[in-house]
Parts: sequence; structure tokens; C-alpha cells
Amino acid sequence: MTETTRQTRITSSHWGAFEVVTEGDRIVETRPFGPDPAPPGIPAILPAAVHHASRVARPSIRRAWLASRDRTGRGDGDYVTPPWDEALDIAAEEIDRIRKTHGNGAIYGGSYGWASAGRFHHAQGQVHRFLNVTGGYVSSFGSYSTGCAQSIIPHVFGENFLTLTYEAQDSYATIAEHTETLVMFGGINPKNSMVSMGGITEHQTAGWFERFAAKGMTRINIGPQRGDAPEGCEWLPCRPGSDTALMLALAYVLEEEGLTDHAFLDRYTTGFNRFRPYLLGEADGAPKSPDWAEPLTGVPAGTIRELARRMAGSRTLITVAWSLQRQEHGEQPYWMSAVLAAMLGQIGLPGGGVGYGYGAIGGIGKDFRSVGGMTLPQGTNPVADVIPVARVADMLLNPGQPYDFNGERRTYPDIRLVYWAGGNPFHHHQDLNRLHRAWLQPETIIVNEPWWTATAQRADIVFPATTPYEREDIGRSPLDDYLFHMPALIPPVGEARDDYAIFAGLAERMGLGDAFTEGRDASAWISHLYEGFQARATAAGVAVPTLEALRAKNWVKLDIATDEQPKPVLRRFRADPEGAALKTPSGRIEIFSDRIDGFGYDDCPGHPVWLPPAEWPGAATSAAPLHLVSPQPGDKLHSQLEAALADQEGARPETILIHEKDAAARGIATGDLVRVFNTRGAVRARARVTADILQGVVALPTGAWVGPPGGNIDPNGNPNVLTRDVGTSRLGQGTSAHSALVEVEKA
Repeated sequence: MTETTRQTRITSSHWGAFEVVTEGDRIVETRPFGPDPAPPGIPAILPAAVHHASRVARPSIRRAWLASRDRTGRGDGDYVTPPWDEALDIAAEEIDRIRKTHGNGAIYGGSYGWASAGRFHHAQGQVHRFLNVTGGYVSSFGSYSTGCAQSIIPHVFGENFLTLTYEAQDSYATIAEHTETLVMFGGINPKNSMVSMGGITEHQTAGWFERFAAKGMTRINIGPQRGDAPEGCEWLPCRPGSDTALMLALAYVLEEEGLTDHAFLDRYTTGFNRFRPYLLGEADGAPKSPDWAEPLTGVPAGTIRELARRMAGSRTLITVAWSLQRQEHGEQPYWMSAVLAAMLGQIGLPGGGVGYGYGAIGGIGKDFRSVGGMTLPQGTNPVADVIPVARVADMLLNPGQPYDFNGERRTYPDIRLVYWAGGNPFHHHQDLNRLHRAWLQPETIIVNEPWWTATAQRADIVFPATTPYEREDIGRSPLDDYLFHMPALIPPVGEARDDYAIFAGLAERMGLGDAFTEGRDASAWISHLYEGFQARATAAGVAVPTLEALRAKNWVKLDIATDEQPKPVLRRFRADPEGAALKTPSGRIEIFSDRIDGFGYDDCPGHPVWLPPAEWPGAATSAAPLHLVSPQPGDKLHSQLEAALADQEGARPETILIHEKDAAARGIATGDLVRVFNTRGAVRARARVTADILQGVVALPTGAWVGPPGGNIDPNGNPNVLTRDVGTSRLGQGTSAHSALVEVEKA
């Protein structure tokens, strides 16, 4: 009998670095990473999750699909488990059949998800490379987090939204030095900033807010929950869906009281003369005054006037959470916040203007020299069809039907096969009962997945995939200054294989093995990609160790932190609006957009407007009187690690926050099981009664795995059983998750 070897090593994840203790083939403990000033508690559940009974142990094929290609029973759990070679043969033959019979335009490569923080074993890159090698696939645009913003912001600022967010906004250091008034629409939540794409090593958001408070900065959290900003911030409760109305009323005060910076508008913007008649009510007879906004927003008119004057009299930064564009007409608060900031005349000044997504992920607000990262080449996709990412159910339910998107008239493709790897749409999509109906349409669903998620349970072929702790990789986020070697900490659990091995096996059977692998195994690819990264970093003057040295050290902190540098877009634009013109048609910030106006969309006209959502507090009924918001969870990233978290006593169903007056009217107390429902479905939840949420609003976090199909109620509390699956508008077609009305009753 051999002695068990106990080892402690560092690895990285989307929620940061941590120590992992292993004994033999098992992860037994995790510990915080020493340099992190505020490490999250998320990794504590990792040992239980990695070795959980819900791991996919071996290749699994749904029995009814294998016998007759039946698709109606998806979710019934009746699978056979053939050997790997046989399962790969079946899947490769099916992919070949679909592409040869219907063309590659009948294959959807969804694979929307964060998956691993490792740069080579990034599931989305792996599946897209494989599908491109086989002839292409229908792809998607944008993300559930920012899809609407990715459509509207280029029209307003002429810049890719992600570039603007990650590379052209002030750092927290600049905000601390220059900002006097911080106005946070949707808050800045330290819980959300615990995660970041590719990882965030030093969690600093809470620490920066302590510095803001010590400086005496005014910090105003505008939204339905007090907890959406750190303690000590002033809370201005505002009804969900009404932020644009509040912004319009603030703008009205600026214009009415002579506080608008017209010199800035004249030099740096276009279209204010087209917007002003609407603002003052000359165009529609409804001045957007504080008195007009008060019944819409719930914010007193006097408070609105006082806030507008405070903003005009100080260096003010307006921040807008990603959540505001995840609602019907989500384009409007993003556009209107830019107009409000322009009227203040502070865009391009340090610590002033407008910023998007602070607190949404941990990397926003950091300031580093960019040295890039490592990406597996995906090749070229010969298929031109692209859908907005949140319209996947529409696509599957409406093949051949036309739809509008950002000025184009498009047609939904006829999808016969879906290949998903590295994501769980039955967590993050809206109206999950509708998604299940859509999921029955394709002939075949193939999924690579470590756990039996709700998506895997609805697939025809499920390949067991490794977790990041069972394979070697490199951890490197462009929004972080750390570099990690991520060792294989334990052998693969069960018969799991990494995505690269799965796709290499499929490609070989389709006669495309060499095209996919280029003669490299996973280790050779990691070396190849790392050498390219090292060369680019060296050329940029950043010292990076060799791969062997990094393996020995486990991690290094890169010397890429900078003193505050002039931002590459809006700072230069303010200094030289002609020489550094924006990439809009006018070269300026577009308060009125002739291009958008030309689209003829009544749900997104040529300038920002107040458009009430179909479901919001102003449309509440006796059947659905409460507005549901569905924030990100605090105990995990999206639905990752949920299998083990759900085992903890009292963890499920998920907890719903309800105002004490709403609870009293329904006879509900903290700890009670409740039924949350509307016409789309019902979920079970556990109540927590509080005064820190606006009356008439309830908050149910995302992340719980939805239960099996066919039940009358989701037992776990996934709010997306209840949310609406409609686009934000014909312009953005983003998700409208935060536009939903529900009722709550004691179970």
C-alpha cells in the first residue's frame, strides 16, 4: 500500500487565484491566495463540486434518440453509456450527416459560457475551431451581459462597447483622485466584482470604496436594492425600468436652470437641437420634468432637482451597471446616460463623464499596460449567419422567419444540430419553459459537460469533460497583472476527457484530424501559444518567464501596472475633437443619430426616449403586482459549482428578498417557503424579509439549476422560469431579463 501524497499548489479561476490541497486523486481543501486583499469564499465548495455524484462519468447517449432519433423525450434521463470510441463514431457520423444533408448553416455552435479561466482549454474557442474545420456553423453576436450595449454604444460613441469599457474608462485610482460625486445607476456591487473573465487576482473594489468614503466623496446608489453598492453609500430607491425617466428629469433641470454646458455640446456632440424639444415637452406636450418623473420613478421631484444641481456643481462621474441594459428598451438608459454626461460637459475629464460596468466584473477599474493573452486560433467561419446571442429560442422556434437587428432585416436559419460546450443555457436564458419547447426542434443536441446540468440532461449525446483542475493550462486575463501556470491537480474524474481530445477524436473520424490538431497535442499547443505570448510581451518591454520557469514558480506578477495614462478615446477626443474624431458618422458624440432614425424603429427612435416596458411597476396588476429582478449570485459564478452548493442544508430553494410591507400583506416571514409565479411558470423559493429592497420589488438571484421538464413548479428557484424572452428592441435584441412581473404567495 503506497503512502498518499499531499500537495499544495496554486491555480487560477474566473473568481481569482487560490491554493488547492490534494491527496492522491482527490482535491481535499482550498485556501486563499496570499496576495489577494479580499479573497472570495467561492473556492471553499470546490472539493465537493469536483468529486460530486452529478459528474458525467462516461459518454452517454439518450436511448430514444439512439433508437429512432426521437427528440420529444429530451430531459427524461434515460441514457446508454457506450465506450468512448463508439460514442465518438456515432457523434461524428451524425455531424457529418447533418452538414452533408443540410449544410453547415444547419449547425449552431452555441457554447455561450465562461467555462475555464485557462487560455487553451477555453471551451468556446475549442468548439468553434472544430466547427470551422468542418465547414462552419451559425454563430452568435454579443453576450447576455452586454449584448444590448454592444449594439447601441457604437452608434453613440463610435467605439466597440467592450473596447470602451475595458480600455477607455477611468481607473479607480483616477476616480479616487478626481471624482467628487459618484452617481451609480444600478449600483457598483462588490459581490459581482469578485469575478472577471479570465480571473481577477487582487479583489480591490471594496477597498477603493473605503478610500472614496475617507476622501468625502458623495456616493449615490440609484436602484431598487440598498445592497447593490457598498455600505455607507447614499441609497436613492428607484423603480426598476424607470432609470431613463430619472435621467431625463435630471437633464430637464440642467436645461431649465441654465446648468447645461452648451459650449461642450456645440463642440463635441451632434443632435442636441433635435433632442431638446422632446426633453422640454415641445414635441409631445409632456415636459420631462421632475414632477413628470416622480410617479414613474418613485423619486421625489425635490430630490431630483437637488441631485441635478449637485451633479452640475461638482466633478461628477455617472456609472451605469450592465443590468440596466438587460431590460426591455435597455438601449435607452445607456444612450441617455451619455446625453446627461454630455450636458454636464465633463466627458473626457479625469473622474468625470460616464462609465459603464464598474462592479460588473473585477477587471473594470484597473489600469495596466496591455500585453494581450493567448488564444487558440479558431480559423475562418465560412457560414455568414449570425444571430443575437439572446435570440436562440426564437431561432429554433421560427426557422425561415424574418427579424430585425441593428438596421438589418435577417432570417432565422433552420437549425438541425446544436453543439454546446462550456455553458448552461438552461441557467442564463429567459423563459426556460419556452426554451425547452425550442430545444425539442433540432434533430440532435450534443453537449460537452463535466456535470449533469439542466442542459446536459436535455442533450442527446453527452461527452464527459474535464474541469480546469484535471488538465494543464495557462491562466492569463488581459484585465489582470498576474500570470499562472495551472497544473493538472488530479487525474480526470471518471472517463472525462478535455474538450481538445474530444474534438480531435471527432475530427479524426471525419477525416479532418490534421486540420484540427496541426500535429500538436494539448501540451504542444500550450507551449506554442505561450511562446507567442512571451514574444509579444518581450517586444512590449514586459519580462515574462519561460514556460518551464513558470511551471516551476506556479505564478508571477507581471510588471505592467502604470501611473494613470491619458485614455485612448474620450480623453484624446476632448483634447482634439477634429484630430481625434470619434468613429461615428458625425465624428462626435451622437445625441441624435440619423442612422438609427433611418431604421424606423418605434422601439428605438433617433434619440433617447422614455419607453415603459411591457412589465414593470407601472404595469403591475393584481395577478402580477411585484417586479422581479434577478441579480447574479454571490456564492458562485453563474451556475458553476451549483451541484455541490445545492447539497448544503437550507441552500435550496434559492432565497428571494421581499420588502417587509409586501411580506406582511401576504403573511410571509423570513425562512418561509414561497411560491413565485406568473403566466410563464412558477418556482419555489425561501423568503428573506428586509427593508433594503424597494416596496413592490422582489429579488431572486440566478444560478440554481432548473428542475426537470414537465413539473408544475421549479423546486430550486431559478428566476429564468419567470423572466420574459423578448428582445430589448429591434436595434439591440438583447435580453430583457429584468422586465418581469410576478406574484409571491406562502407555499
